[in-house]
Amino acid sequence: MKNFVVFLYILFLSIFTIFSYVFLDPHITQLKNIFTDFSFDQRILTTFFYISLVVIFFIFYSIFIWLTVRRKINTKDVIRLVIITVLILFFSYPVMLSYDILNYIATSKISFFYHENPYVIMPIEIPGDSLFSFMHAANKIALYGPFWILITGIPYFLGFGNLLLTLFSFKIFVTAFFLGTGFLIWKISKNILPVILFSLNPLIAIETLVSGHNDIFMIFLVLLSFFLLMKKKLGLAIFFFTSSILIKYTTLFLIPVFLFVVWKTIKKSEINWDKIFYYSSLLMMLGFFLSPFREEIYPWYAIWFLPFVFLISKKKMLLYLSILLSFGLLFRYVPYMFSGTHAGLTPLFKSIVTFVPPSLILFYYIYKKLWGKIYSR
Repeated sequence: MKNFVVFLYILFLSIFTIFSYVFLDPHITQLKNIFTDFSFDQRILTTFFYISLVVIFFIFYSIFIWLTVRRKINTKDVIRLVIITVLILFFSYPVMLSYDILNYIATSKISFFYHENPYVIMPIEIPGDSLFSFMHAANKIALYGPFWILITGIPYFLGFGNLLLTLFSFKIFVTAFFLGTGFLIWKISKNILPVILFSLNPLIAIETLVSGHNDIFMIFLVLLSFFLLMKKKLGLAIFFFTSSILIKYTTLFLIPVFLFVVWKTIKKSEINWDKIFYYSSLLMMLGFFLSPFREEIYPWYAIWFLPFVFLISKKKMLLYLSILLSFGLLFRYVPYMFSGTHAGLTPLFKSIVTFVPPSLILFYYIYKKLWGKIYSR
């Protein structure tokens, strides 16, 4: 039974990876021979296939969680599933749902090729570069911290000036930190369930292993800082926490919790880590829900709080809400995928598909609690 499920999972991931190339951009000349324009010409079919694949992904996710809870999956099985997921999705097209990875490359190119300050010079100000002609944020300066700019030099130089090679160099870079985060979750929890919850979560897998978003770097460094605090390595913990802030500034929301843990560590007091991760998840959720004040809620922003939620999986209500929110967030792509526009009713439909799934479980929870009190009288 288990081997058959794994076979179907491999087949599914392979189909998902192939499907990702229907979103191929014609400007990537190295792949022009497989460009079909399918996602633009066949929007209804593309939307149907995407919705179906996301639903199937969550079905597999639910199966693996159930098998883990029932103790039908061991550590070796988890490692095998994670390796399968990483190896197959690595070959997916990274600009399937987001152009952010191209923006990372563009910022690196401004810094390391043109030797300009990406916080001052916008890509659009450099004429004649083919990369800047089809990225979606050419009119913006760098949005991320200086440590992020610095470390992107590694995958940028490994790309040797070739766009396709650079794209997959960035994916290798992201994949390494994805695996590192999964490893830290296992080291912190000593439990394979949080590892399954994190590593096989469809939103995290798609937004990290497919789209290559840099949020995984920020979270890896935060978790590493907490892990080092557990080991009483205060100096290194502060260094990596600060590095996380210098990747993406959302980590600033965790400063109260981090300072509290530092204070408790200095006092050599006992620390309730479940509470630390609980409050960390709430603070990062606060950052997530405040993000529309800057621009809008993007699906990959859920990576800010999901790892903390998975570390306290005994908080069932928070866990269910988070999983259903990750389900809804992947459907934020559907209104644009179907209509081809970000205007009109698209923002409204984005909000509906995002918040209806978690709202259902929340209403059910309230209903159950309310009627439970009535019947107990």
